[in-house]
Amino acid sequence: MDNSTENSRRKFIKNAVTGAAAVGFGGILPGFSARSYANILGANDKVRVASMGVNARGLALATNFAAQQNCEIIYVCDVDSRAAAKCISKVESIQKRKPAAQEDFRKALEDKNLDALVVATPDHWHAPAAILASKAGKHVYLEKPCGHNPNEGELLIKAVEKHKNIIQMGNQRRSWPNVMAGIKELHEGVIGRPYFAKTWYTNNRASIGIGKSAPVPSWLNYELWQGPAPRKEFKDNLVHYNWHWFWHWGTGEALNNGTHMVDIARWGLGVSYPTKVSSNGGRYRYQDDWETPDTQVINMEFANKSAITWEGRSCNGSPVEGANVGVIFFAENGSLQIDGDNGYKIYDLKGKLLKHVKNEAQVNSGSLTNPSQALDAIHIQNFFDAIKKGTKLNADIVSGHQSTLLVQLGNIAQRVGTTLEIDPQNGRILNNKDALKYWSREYQKGWEPKI
Repeated sequence: MDNSTENSRRKFIKNAVTGAAAVGFGGILPGFSARSYANILGANDKVRVASMGVNARGLALATNFAAQQNCEIIYVCDVDSRAAAKCISKVESIQKRKPAAQEDFRKALEDKNLDALVVATPDHWHAPAAILASKAGKHVYLEKPCGHNPNEGELLIKAVEKHKNIIQMGNQRRSWPNVMAGIKELHEGVIGRPYFAKTWYTNNRASIGIGKSAPVPSWLNYELWQGPAPRKEFKDNLVHYNWHWFWHWGTGEALNNGTHMVDIARWGLGVSYPTKVSSNGGRYRYQDDWETPDTQVINMEFANKSAITWEGRSCNGSPVEGANVGVIFFAENGSLQIDGDNGYKIYDLKGKLLKHVKNEAQVNSGSLTNPSQALDAIHIQNFFDAIKKGTKLNADIVSGHQSTLLVQLGNIAQRVGTTLEIDPQNGRILNNKDALKYWSREYQKGWEPKI
């Protein structure tokens, strides 16, 4: 593409956005949807995307990206040929153009026409894939958590500093209008100084049983699925989804769902790195192959006399504060609660409801893959605006790493069985050799991430 064409594209998107209706803090405008929001922006100025990992959450993301009028998915990348075929069919039906199937995303990164990579793979692939995309000059939409371990988060920050690309983490609530409004009120002192944030997630997950060694299915490229992780034999209770509960590939419920609400808590309290982190819990409900905790409470203390707790219950869905997922801030003059939807409540010190900003967009907080498509489209558009106009990201990689690190530190504290002392300047673990063993991981030879 020559400079005159590129300048014309940039001018078009600038003019289109100038006349766009604003998304107010009060909520989604009547009749406002993901598609109508996308139509505001330049339909001829498309961000060309490769979607990597499209079985569950990745399929929901791919269809959401395809629904944006300023986006075209040109590659679908998955090691599961069935998932790839299903995604290609759905994307084609939405955007009316068929994306190419590319099992190995690294080959898609070689395409000079590709602008961005969407990563929704198992956790062990998140940072390595994002780093490879950064080195290839591509932007990245990276699902949480940003990394499998703390070192990967630091590598991602260095990658952006070196390659000058955009990495938006999938903390979608950072872009939800009423969540933004609630945090804005909190920062403006609506209930005084907040000093404690309680976060939680509950579910009723079944046992994953005892896996048996099995032949790799014909539809799965297990070698590429493992990628940067050291090789292990295939078992019949691993793919798909159950990898979440194995330390080798996953990061447990704390990073699977805890990251979202801990991120809001950190945002609301205005903190970065903690001074102390502890964790209690374990695999309590079933006796099976599940390694990470199904019941866990992580405690995080900060230098400004504030704290965050996260309670995760994977196998008992009884709600907390009336919701199965949420965060509540306790402050000098009351409390402010944000649940899994796009709304918030403000209470006085006696628990009297003072204000209830209700959700106006459908959110199914119990959905494992696509709870809030219309709202998440706003986050996607923020990613596009950062690419095209230099707009500030709502969830950049520094913020993403800081929030991911909090629950990573909780998992490390859980695994070593001690309270961690943390340097509040950079989040590093102090004076604990056993804990530092989990700061990074071993990689399959030749797959080590390098910026």
